[in-house]
Amino acid sequence: MTPSSSPPAGFTEPAKKQFGQHFLADRYYVDKIVMAVNPVAGDNLVEIGPGQGAITFPLLRKHPRLTVIEFDRDLIAPLAAAAAPLGELTIIHRDVLQVDFSALAEPGRKIRLVGNLPYNISSPILFHALEHAAAISDMTFMLQKEVVDRMAA
Repeated sequence: MTPSSSPPAGFTEPAKKQFGQHFLADRYYVDKIVMAVNPVAGDNLVEIGPGQGAITFPLLRKHPRLTVIEFDRDLIAPLAAAAAPLGELTIIHRDVLQVDFSALAEPGRKIRLVGNLPYNISSPILFHALEHAAAISDMTFMLQKEVVDRMAA
């Protein structure tokens, strides 16, 4: 990580291989993702795997409310503390494959999914999201090239 992309204070946990974690650190790609999402008032944003908040914090600076799904309990407290001054962060501590995306949608407000997906479960997450397609307005994900190549094949 370069100094300009180092995690906020409180994040001392290294990426955990067993969770397929790879923390996004390149500001260029974070900015591209946030620009692609382009949140507007009233959006129902849900981020999968916020990790150390690389996408979370810029989204909260543009939109006052965000729900995140994080499996790693060691990341929850520092994530909540760092997000507190930025906006309303709701953290769902659960395996994303066990989350009912349809239940996160509100009447007239489908969810907008965003995230830097872990390589080892990218495909299952995408299929899980498709099971809830009626409750999702769009999805913006960072995926590893190998996953995209498999999808395109």
